[in-house]
Amino acid sequence: MTVRLQREDFDAGREAALLTHGRTDIGAVVTFTGICRGREAAGEIAAMTLEHYPGMAEAEIARHVEEAKSRWPLLGVTVIHRYGRLVPGDNIVLVVTTSAHRDAAFAAAEFLMDYLKTKAPFWKLEERAGETRWVEAKQSDGAAADRWRGKGRNEAAE
Repeated sequence: MTVRLQREDFDAGREAALLTHGRTDIGAVVTFTGICRGREAAGEIAAMTLEHYPGMAEAEIARHVEEAKSRWPLLGVTVIHRYGRLVPGDNIVLVVTTSAHRDAAFAAAEFLMDYLKTKAPFWKLEERAGETRWVEAKQSDGAAADRWRGKGRNEAAE
């Protein structure tokens, strides 16, 4: 398991290769990369600044990775989340999950992203046309995260 918070960019292919190197038990690798958008329904985004509480953020993300590992038969997990000022096109977050079968890898990656979007201890400040505003969680993101409540180990068929 790898959890990193960093200012620097990451290479999704390199991170996936690190999880699979020399392994013959892995049958599925799922990667998700979140990228800073420059345009939304509310208008153009010039930049986004992500802030976090060092130490606490890593521990909370690691706790959710452990929960994912208890729900699905994962063989490896990497979560990298950037912080600082990001501009459209910059990578924000990477989730890589590996398993013997695709269903577990897909479900775990979705579970982790739903957590990161709704409950991870990050604060987003958007810059738009000379003004800034703190971003609130979206109801749709909360609904996506709620679907995991009460589900037990290995919800996804293998």
